[in-house]
Amino acid sequence: MNLKLTILAIATWIATMSLGSSAQAENLQHLQQLLTTKDCTACDLRDAGLILTDLRGANLSGADLTGANLSRANLSGADLTGANLTGTSLNGANLTGAFLNGANLTGTDLRDAYLGGAQLFGVNLQAANVRGAVGIPHYAGTYQDFYAWGAVEAQRGNHNVAIANYNRSLVLKPDFAPAFLGRGVARFELGDESGAAQDAQIALKLFEEQGDTGNYQRAQYLVEVVEHLEERDRDAPGGGNSALFKIGQAAVSVGSFLLQFLSPF
Repeated sequence: MNLKLTILAIATWIATMSLGSSAQAENLQHLQQLLTTKDCTACDLRDAGLILTDLRGANLSGADLTGANLSRANLSGADLTGANLTGTSLNGANLTGAFLNGANLTGTDLRDAYLGGAQLFGVNLQAANVRGAVGIPHYAGTYQDFYAWGAVEAQRGNHNVAIANYNRSLVLKPDFAPAFLGRGVARFELGDESGAAQDAQIALKLFEEQGDTGNYQRAQYLVEVVEHLEERDRDAPGGGNSALFKIGQAAVSVGSFLLQFLSPF
């Protein structure tokens, strides 16, 4: 009886190993199909290593790319409609003009990805890491999302990307005062004192209307610093030892001070 059980166990183990080998061969077949034809609808590409791969215009609709590494791959114009991108790395990937409608982006790494012209209908970008991503369309997030993404980029020192996100936030909600203040701080950090003052003044007015005392004071602070800098430029263009010049020097840390209050929701 024990001998029969042993034989049965061995037979089961052999069958399991055979099935595993068959599945692995199928995955490799799908990978080869993708690399050869760029047409791999509903393929099993889990954990595939596709770093820096040229997949321009590839058809990957419905494909399972769970855990795959497509970092810095060129997927411009690719069709990823309905694809499973759970845990997939698309870090730095070119997704310009790609179709990602209905894709599962849970845990997807989209850091520093290029998304200009990409279609992202029916996806949840909040479930993905989009830090540094460029070109996220307006409809793919709420005004709070874009503000939060902008604040993260500002804290990383990516002020141009931060401004782009604040702009999208304001397209969705034109009277959203925190986005004006955030954009003003980013402009200040980039040396655009005029733009910073303009945004700070708008934020100041909106915060006053909304009764937001704390943020009103921060906007007022930015306005005053910019005014001091402009006065310094008029009265001490040579950068002398005037009191205003010293104020201007101290203002270098203004952006850093204000950024701590522009945290994501």
